Amino acid sequence: MNDPVAPLSVLVVDDEAPARERLVRLIDEIPGTRLAAEAATGREALERAAELRPDVVLLDVRMPEMDGVETARHLALLPAAPAVVFTTAYDEYALAAFEAQAIGYLLKPVRRDKLEAALTSARRLTRPLLAPLGALQKRSHFAARARDQLKLIPVADVLACVADQKYVTLHHRQGSDLVEDSLRSIEEEFAGEFVRAHRSALAAIRHIAAVDRDAEGRYHVRLRDSDLRLEVSRRLAGDLLKRLKVGEPS
Repeated sequence: MNDPVAPLSVLVVDDEAPARERLVRLIDEIPGTRLAAEAATGREALERAAELRPDVVLLDVRMPEMDGVETARHLALLPAAPAVVFTTAYDEYALAAFEAQAIGYLLKPVRRDKLEAALTSARRLTRPLLAPLGALQKRSHFAARARDQLKLIPVADVLACVADQKYVTLHHRQGSDLVEDSLRSIEEEFAGEFVRAHRSALAAIRHIAAVDRDAEGRYHVRLRDSDLRLEVSRRLAGDLLKRLKVGEPS
């Protein structure tokens, strides 16, 4: 958190303008807080958070393209990660999964006393406790860090993931980027979407054009619309071909 004497800066994120307006009005009424900015989408929230480094993000759970849970996971990767408080129309029972992991959640329409209590709790924290949220659902985007910014890469655009020491390079339609995810975590999270070609490489099943075998009997994965070719280890060749439901190349 920033200097505790300074006002608590709050980023308000909601795709509905009336909900944002209500939160902005309440923040203006609560002593010791100030509005950092507003955002209408998860992507915009990440841009504002990276630029402005707010202390707290009030984050709507249900948003188009990227929902609040996934946005929170990406926010946690920022160098100055904010605390996150979810805002939602769900009842307490539907949100039971968030209670232990999130800083807090507020039911809509948000009441001033509840918001003030949540912000008071957030003020005491040094970083969000969002890691357990990763088990709730698959992401729709990977996040690559470029300096203090986050670059969002749609999972559907990723051709392959290749490990090199502690980092993984995502090869995608727009180029390549480093991410901090491990191959194992990607393979587990996106089971059914990527297949292991080598202990250091995953191929996106949707982008595999063919599996070729050279004169020496070595297999390679050929990807659509890409010059990238992934060598297939002999140990994994049988499983890969079975997974793709193709016979061995002649």
